[in-house]
Amino acid sequence: MGFALKFRFQGEAMIYEDEMIYVEREEHEVPWVKVFTKAKFKELSDCDEATLAHLWRAVLQCEKSLREFYAPDKINIASFANYVPRVHFHVQARFKNDSFFPESVWGKKMRNGKLDLPEFSEFAEVLAANLKMEFR
Repeated sequence: MGFALKFRFQGEAMIYEDEMIYVEREEHEVPWVKVFTKAKFKELSDCDEATLAHLWRAVLQCEKSLREFYAPDKINIASFANYVPRVHFHVQARFKNDSFFPESVWGKKMRNGKLDLPEFSEFAEVLAANLKMEFR
């Protein structure tokens, strides 16, 4: 039986959740996940040490999992939180032939990307298992 993503909002599918964080997919051409704190901290410096440590471990596991599964040319990690004023990180696998590279995915489109990647649901299953192992 395959891994099923739980959808929270249109285009945002829950991959992993525990008592401190949750990880969801951002629907996009590149493999992209977002790691949120469950507590509604506005700024990173508002987080307590336990939350910071847990959050950072999750971000690093997302990066490692993306690298192992997709072998991207680069990983981008970003935190803006202007539209969603809540602590979270974007973790993206980037490829030289994606539509925006070397710009950020929020930047100028450089070309029509030509990515031939495995289904995201396959990656989500791997990531969920890796996060469960990380926090067991």
